[in-house]
Amino acid sequence: MLVEIRPVARLRGKTPLDVTTPLTAVLDTLRDGTVDLSRVRVVCDWIQYKANFRDVVDVRQIGPGTPGQMLEVAVDLRRAAACDVSDLTRQLLAQNGSPDTPARVWLEEWLPGSQGCLWSFNRLYWQALHLWERATGRGYESALPGGASDARNESAIRELISDLFRIWDDLSERRSLPEELYVVELGVGNGNQAKAWLDEFLVMDHKHGRDYYRRLHYLLCDYSPHVLDIARKNVSEHGDHVSSLVLDATTPTTVLGFLRYKVFLVYVSNVYDNLPCDEVVNIGGQAFCVETRAYLPAKDAEQIALTRKVDVSSLPALVHKLLQIGPDLLAEAMPTQFADADAAVTFWRDCWQALRRAERFIPMPGLDSYQITSTLSGEMLRPLLDAHGDLRINVNNGAVASFVDTLPLLHPYGRLVCHDLFITDVEQSRTGFRGPGKYDGSVVNWVNGPLLAHIGSRKGIDVRYEPFAHRKGTSIVTMTAQLRD
Repeated sequence: MLVEIRPVARLRGKTPLDVTTPLTAVLDTLRDGTVDLSRVRVVCDWIQYKANFRDVVDVRQIGPGTPGQMLEVAVDLRRAAACDVSDLTRQLLAQNGSPDTPARVWLEEWLPGSQGCLWSFNRLYWQALHLWERATGRGYESALPGGASDARNESAIRELISDLFRIWDDLSERRSLPEELYVVELGVGNGNQAKAWLDEFLVMDHKHGRDYYRRLHYLLCDYSPHVLDIARKNVSEHGDHVSSLVLDATTPTTVLGFLRYKVFLVYVSNVYDNLPCDEVVNIGGQAFCVETRAYLPAKDAEQIALTRKVDVSSLPALVHKLLQIGPDLLAEAMPTQFADADAAVTFWRDCWQALRRAERFIPMPGLDSYQITSTLSGEMLRPLLDAHGDLRINVNNGAVASFVDTLPLLHPYGRLVCHDLFITDVEQSRTGFRGPGKYDGSVVNWVNGPLLAHIGSRKGIDVRYEPFAHRKGTSIVTMTAQLRD
C-alpha cells in the first residue's frame, strides 16, 4: 500500500495540519479485510477551493475490469475534521470502488475530463453571465481572489506598454515598423482590462510623442456576444481603434488568420485556467487517463426536483436541456416548472452548487495514442511523466490548443503575454491540489506551465515564467512567449 500526502507545506508551522486523525481513520477501515491492501493507494489532498467537485472521501477504480485492479482512496484533509471519514470510506469500499450507487444521480456517462458536462456549465456561465450576475447581485470579478483581476494593475499595464514602445521605436528607426499596429486580447470579460490598457496607452503615447495611438488597432476577442457587447460599451471612447470579434479562444486563427505574423501583442488574462482540461496519472510507470462522470448527490437531487415539481429521474434530461438552450429559453419551454428566467437561473445555480464528479483511471495503451489537441499527441507529455515517478498532472487541452494556435499570429518581434494560475515546476503537481475548483459559476484549473514551455521549445518559441510582480501575495504567474533569438 502506498500513502501519499500532498500538502507538505502545511505539515509544519504554527498550526500544522492534522494528518494523523483522518489517515488513521482510513487505515483502520482498510484493515477490515474487504480489499487487498497491496493494491490500494491512499492520497491526501488539501482542496483549497471551498466550492469544488470532490466529496471529502472518494474511492477510484484504477484500471476497472482489468486483472489486478487497484483502488485509490482520496481524502480532502481540509474538510475531513467535520466528517466521519471511517463511515464514508467504509460505504465506498463496500462497493469495491464502483461509483454505481443510489446515492448519486448521474448526469452523463464516463468521459475524459475535458469532454464532461462540467465544461458545458462553464460555457453557460459566460454566455448567460448577465443573468447569473443579476441573480447574485455581484459581478464575476468579485469571485476572484482579492475581488479583482490582476490584469487591470496599472503598473503592469505601464510596463507592458513601455516594452511595446521600445520594440516599435527600434523598428521605426530601421524603417521596419508596419503602419498598422495590432494588439489582440483573448477573453475580454467585461472590458475593464481593455479600457485600463487603452486609457494608459493614450496617456503614455502623448508623452512619448511618436503618435502610435493613431496607428493602433485593439481587437477584443471572446466567444460570448453578450460579453463583447459589454466590453465594447466600456471602451466606446476609443472609437475606431477598437474592434470586437466573436471567436473560440482555443482556435483564434479561424477568425484572426488575416493577422498572421502581424500582431505585436496577444494579451490573455485568467483565460487558460478556464478552458477544458484532461488529467493524466502516472502510476508505477503506467500512464492512465482520468475519466470523469458528473452527478448530483441524491439528497440534493431530491430537493432540487421537489422545488421544480419534477421526478428525480427526469433531472438529468432537464439539466442537459438547460445546458443546451440556456435559462431564458428553458423558462419559455417549461413555464410550469419555471415561472420566468430568474426561476431557471435558480435551478441552474442549485445544480451547479450540488454538482460533483466521480473519477476512474483508464490505462493508456501508449502516449502516442492520446491526443492533447488535434495536432499534438500525448508524446509531448513523456518528458514530464518519465522524469517524475508517480504523478498526476493537468493536460490543459484547451490552453494548449489556444497557445499553439496563437503563435502563428505573432509578428517576429511580437509576444504572447498571459497572466494566470501556472505551475512552473512539475513537482508542484505533487505537492498541491491543482483543480478543478469552482469560481462562482465557472471552473478553474491550474495551467501546466512546463508542458507549454516544452511545446513552445519544439516550435522555436522561448517561454518564460515570472511571479506577477505588481501585487504581493497573489498566485498569478506571468507567462511570456516569443520567438527565440
